[in-house]
Order: sequence, then structure tokens, then C-alpha cells
Amino acid sequence: MVTPSGSFDARSAAQAFTDAEIAPHVASWEAARSMAPPDVYRKAGDAGLLSMSVPEAHGGAGVGFDEKVAAFDVITEASMASAFSMINTHNVAVVVAEQASEATRDRLLPRLMAGEILGSTALTEPSAGSDFAAITTTGTTVEGGWVLNGEKAWITNAARSEVIVCYVQTAPDAGAKGIASFLIDASRPGFVRSEPEGLTSSHGIGTGGFVLDNYEITDADMIAAPGEAFLAALSSINGARTYVASMCVAMVRASLQTAVAYGKKRTAFGKPLLDYQGLNWSLADVANQLAAAELLVQRAIEAVVATEQGGVASDAILPAAHAKKFACEMAEPAIAACLQSMGAAGLRDEYPLSRHLGAARIANFTDGSTEMMNERIARSL
Repeated sequence: MVTPSGSFDARSAAQAFTDAEIAPHVASWEAARSMAPPDVYRKAGDAGLLSMSVPEAHGGAGVGFDEKVAAFDVITEASMASAFSMINTHNVAVVVAEQASEATRDRLLPRLMAGEILGSTALTEPSAGSDFAAITTTGTTVEGGWVLNGEKAWITNAARSEVIVCYVQTAPDAGAKGIASFLIDASRPGFVRSEPEGLTSSHGIGTGGFVLDNYEITDADMIAAPGEAFLAALSSINGARTYVASMCVAMVRASLQTAVAYGKKRTAFGKPLLDYQGLNWSLADVANQLAAAELLVQRAIEAVVATEQGGVASDAILPAAHAKKFACEMAEPAIAACLQSMGAAGLRDEYPLSRHLGAARIANFTDGSTEMMNERIARSL
């Protein structure tokens, strides 16, 4: 639980938390192919980072989207995997605060905000990713509630999450209009957790899946009714694409700072590496691309903030697509250039560049692939 927005400095809280709890340990977590330990999430909760956008009436700080992004960017500079895991739990806490029944909110929200349990949002399936309307997990009405059946895949935090906003199809012939969302409890019968995905990096995201096998749920557990859930998901995806883009910018910024600092102190043939044109021009190209990405991300953030303040959600679709496409495509070669400028030293665990490079590749698929961003942009032409 945190203090009200006017007295809560989200970025400063994130910096103190990252310096103490993330940066010194993230290399060992990745070496162990694991998420951050449970106590790290509890400390994130203590710092107010899992409740910052929860309304003040429900114990959060009520900060806006821009402040949330800035705070999680700080964590991203040390570990995008940890930042992405935590922002997903944070987002589920906001959903529970704003949309769950009072009984459910009282039961789950304090634990989510405290980092005692993690949250996930489950849209993707083995055969349905960017084509969200093609999901086949079903919700069938029964007396007093619903029965859910199906499989979800590539879900952030699924390796450990206990509270999941799950999207299901309630009327297969209705397409998007039949999609609803429910809040499911991973401890109940009918929930079968799959093994976490074996990735080449970023194990801290906790990517995995689960199967719903005749999972019974009550009407009170519905978050968004058929016909409403699809539109709600499309609205939230603009924010997700924007903060993924911003995280890419944060990783490039951190990589460039690391490379420049190394180039100033490391000498070759009697002068600092940064004095060589072959190196400093390469890093100048990174700085140029970074500046362009920052402007696109800022424009997307402003568009999402405008929707929070009563604007039209569709107005954020194009800015978010531009920002995500450019930032994700920029990040990989930019981080690789920073790593190259440091030679083999850039591969050391003490530096975050290798982890950032792997995370940048993942970002190209997250919350809509780069190709899907092209489709969005093309429709506007």
C-alpha cells in the first residue's frame, strides 16, 4: 500500500528498489533460469510499485500511465524481464480494483498489491496470438456460472501467477462479440499449470501456459461480458504496446550509457576507445536512433494518457503501433552495436547488454508482433 499520488514519487521508488533488489542479483537469476525470488516481489509491493495505478480509494497511489511507464523503465534498465513480470501483476491489481466484485477485491487486491501473489493476463493460445478473435478456449453457461475449457500459452508470469484475467469464447459463431473475460484462481480444481517455456534469455518473465479442464466459475467472477471484453482488451493493448516500446528505449539508453562509460576508460594504442571514429560514430548512430524512438514513445504515451482523461481509445492505436514498431526494430541492432563497441567485455554478466539483447528480441513478439504493427500502420494510409 502506498501514499496518495501527490506524495508518491514512482520513479524514485523504482530507482531505490532497482538499485537494492534487482541490479545486484539479476545475473544470478538468469543463470539459474528463474524468475526473481518471491521476496523480491514482496519488496516491490512494499515500495508501492505493484499498486501505483490502483485508485487511492482502494489503497493505491492513483498515478497516471506516464508515471507508471517512467517507473517501470527504471527497473527495465537493469532487467526488462523483471519489469515486465511486475508490470503485469500491477495491471491485474488495477483490474481487480476497478472491475472485480467487492468480495473478490477484498480477498485478492491486498495480496496482489503486496506482492504476495502474482497476476497474469491470458489472451494468447497455442494457435491464436495476434489474431485475438480466433481464441478457442470456451466458456459454457451452467446453472449459477460457467465451465471453462481450453489452453493458454506464452503467458507472462504463468510459471507462478495465482490470479489470472482469462479471455474465453462464449459463442464460437459470434467471433469477437462472443469473447468474455473472467478472473480465475490457479489454486482451484480444473487449473493445470504447464511447464515454463525454456527461452534463450529473460526467464524472469515467467513465460508459460496452463490448461483449463472443466474449470468451474461463478457469474461473479466475470470481469467483462461477451461483447465488452474484446473492446476492453483492444483498449488496454495500446497501453501495453506503448510501455513495451518505452522499455526498449530504456534498454537502449542503458546500453549506450554503459558503452560510453566503458569507451572512456578503456584504452587501446595509447588513447581511449571512444576517441576512435569507428567506435564513436557507431555509438552516434545509436544515439540518433534512440532520440527518434524517444519522440515516438512520448507521442504514444500522450495519446494513452489522453484516453485515461476521457479521450477516444482508438486515437492511441496508431501512435502505439508506430512507437512499438520503431522502438522494437531499433533496439536489437542498437544494443548489439553497444555490445560490439565493448568487445568481449560486453558479454560479461556484470553488464546488462546480453540480457537486454535477448529481451529486445522478445519485445518484437510481445503484445502484437512487428508485422502486426505494420498491418495497423498500413490500415491508416
